[in-house]
Amino acid sequence: MLIDHWPLAGLRLTTPRLELRVPSPEDLAGLADAAAAGIHDPAQTPFLYPWTDNEPAVVARNAIQFLWSTWANWSPEQWRLQFVVVAEGTVMGAQAMEAKDFRTLREVATGSWLGQRFQGQGYGTEMRAAVLDLAFAGLGAEFANTEAFDHNKASYGVSRKLGYVDNGVARHVVRGEPTLGRKLRLDREGWAAARRVPVKICGLDPCLRMFGLGGDED
Repeated sequence: MLIDHWPLAGLRLTTPRLELRVPSPEDLAGLADAAAAGIHDPAQTPFLYPWTDNEPAVVARNAIQFLWSTWANWSPEQWRLQFVVVAEGTVMGAQAMEAKDFRTLREVATGSWLGQRFQGQGYGTEMRAAVLDLAFAGLGAEFANTEAFDHNKASYGVSRKLGYVDNGVARHVVRGEPTLGRKLRLDREGWAAARRVPVKICGLDPCLRMFGLGGDED
């Protein structure tokens, strides 16, 4: 079975309303549908690389191909874990967590997107809270980082609600124009103080070596 060779296939995070899981082929189709239906106002993009600036069929394919690339490029030294976010059987979007040299640095970064029709209902907070539990409670992280463009008030609000503090700015070129990114950082103490969403983690132990963990010193 696939799970015997790729244990991430059995990793699940559940919250009161959501399940986050590594996608099956059927989940990938749902993810593509959610992306094609629209993620943001076309006038502004929340992404550093504007992969949604295309016709719906191409956007859908981009979503699938990017996720495949994260599997192909996975190593214990550098990984990007991409979950699909599911509520009542419907794939609504994606929640990612990535790290480089995690075993030593104990630091992750997160990113996510939701289909437009699912936004404004608190799902963004719940899905980020789920991966933060995986990072801090499951993997022993010490820090989590994120960034949102200055115009992305919703993402910034989620971060502040979950205990992040401002950590500087970065300037990027997006669609040929300068764009300001606001960096935020969360430490273990801040995460514990702001922790409100109950999260259940299933299937993690067989995956630990894929994250660079699992030795006696961990």
